[in-house]
Amino acid sequence: MKTRRLSRTAIVALVAALTFGALTVVFSQSATEAPTGYYTPTLNTNPGSQSVSNGMTEPTGDTFANDQAHFEEQDGVDNGLGPVYNAQSCVNCHQNPVTGGISQVTELRVGHNDSSGHFVNPTIAINNGLNTIPSRSLINDRAICSQAAERVPATENIRTFRTSLNTLGDGFVEAIDSNTLLAIAQSQSAQSRGRIAGEFIQVPVLEANGALRAGRFGWKNQHASLLSFAADAYLNEQGVTTRLLSTDTTTVCKTTTDPEDQPDSFGMADIDHFATFMRATMAPPIDAVAAATPDAVAGKQLFNQIGCNICHVSSITTAPAGTAINQGAFVVPPALGSKTIHPYSDFLLHNIGTGDGIVQNGPADTANKMRTAPLWGSRSRERLMHDGESLTRNDAILRHGGEATFVTNNYRSLTTNQKNQLIAFLNSL
Repeated sequence: MKTRRLSRTAIVALVAALTFGALTVVFSQSATEAPTGYYTPTLNTNPGSQSVSNGMTEPTGDTFANDQAHFEEQDGVDNGLGPVYNAQSCVNCHQNPVTGGISQVTELRVGHNDSSGHFVNPTIAINNGLNTIPSRSLINDRAICSQAAERVPATENIRTFRTSLNTLGDGFVEAIDSNTLLAIAQSQSAQSRGRIAGEFIQVPVLEANGALRAGRFGWKNQHASLLSFAADAYLNEQGVTTRLLSTDTTTVCKTTTDPEDQPDSFGMADIDHFATFMRATMAPPIDAVAAATPDAVAGKQLFNQIGCNICHVSSITTAPAGTAINQGAFVVPPALGSKTIHPYSDFLLHNIGTGDGIVQNGPADTANKMRTAPLWGSRSRERLMHDGESLTRNDAILRHGGEATFVTNNYRSLTTNQKNQLIAFLNSL
């Protein structure tokens, strides 16, 4: 079932709720602030034992600490690692400043355009040309044997790095009603006088037999649910097959039987623990001391005034508890329902002139579009934008072109002191 569109009356009501370009969608008068905090420290001994969840009820027999331990577990060849892979655990790519956070780790994606200018996923020859890995833009950096190692062919002239994303607070993102994202997309043209138009796409939910839902995870919004995201990452980043994605990308040097991810005594496979961990994490907190400084307060006002918040939406409220999402595969629990979050993202795709040319789960026109990077927790990150190539906030802002050109020009028109104030605000997020 496809996500329904809002009525014209509902759109008008939502647009009327805009304040300084920031859209807050409230489903219930009882909406409360989502809990925030970096409460998942990475421990060598008793992993997860000092962690605190957002209060979500765990499946029978399970604990938040156990979910985190699975998220941090190092896989080896004996339990399905590879044959090609990038990391041995989720935490290898999602750990800063705590487990589940953002990272400096990148993955490599390549491809080429056909004669019509449409993106084509490459076929990569391995094992001296005896085997191939077809139709896959991801090139893994590691392999369990030299025969499976991938190399980029000269024919693949579209090449890009992608940084790993934050997963803290993603349970709240998953719980956003798809119509909320659609309403944001439909409001942006009026806010920007036709210059900004976020693209809303629907993508398959693996655990719902491929039924469609609004994408919101990954740089290309290629996933709509955390369980789908977990299964995709387990296969493509670690080479471990699951009930949702049960075939390895290659069998060269493979010794294990698919699917490798099997249920434990609680009836939960690793991907279930991964998804439950992400759903139960708190949202990234602001630096309250830094945010209260006069410069940061002034910078927040400038952020709104020059139009940054048209895409970097400051406040969104999740669907009420009891709402069936992911096409019925998950029900929003009380810990995630009717919670107001401050992600500073619209979770939509935009062309701001930095697109990587890759298409994933979206139409051809998404090749040069990227998901708006959520700014919550970004103060812990020094490698910015999707490729990590911007090393200062000023550089990252100035890279914004395309739909964001007028906002960038507004930034350029600020005084040096005002620019510093806006960056002081960003440094508090």
